[in-house]
Amino acid sequence: MPAREPRVVVVYCSKCRFTLRATWLAQELLFSFGEELGEVALVPGSGGVFEVWLGDEKLWDKASEQRFPEPKEIKQRIRDRAFPGKDLGHSEAKPAD
Repeated sequence: MPAREPRVVVVYCSKCRFTLRATWLAQELLFSFGEELGEVALVPGSGGVFEVWLGDEKLWDKASEQRFPEPKEIKQRIRDRAFPGKDLGHSEAKPAD
């Protein structure tokens, strides 16, 4: 089967036991974007890595951000680049004043 676009890749450190976090993020992306995404791939790595890629663009790097991403942040970045104008529903709701 040929690769489908857009492709999201989550690279995570399996030795650090980031597997559950990576699979949770993948699940969140699939729930939000459904069949609009061509693929969500999980790639085990090492050295404390946790990166999220959209095609050739790195959307998140735990090393440079010094924290894990919130699903909302990744959803917004994917939406802004691949699906401008898509409503992300409650994840974009502004807090009440």
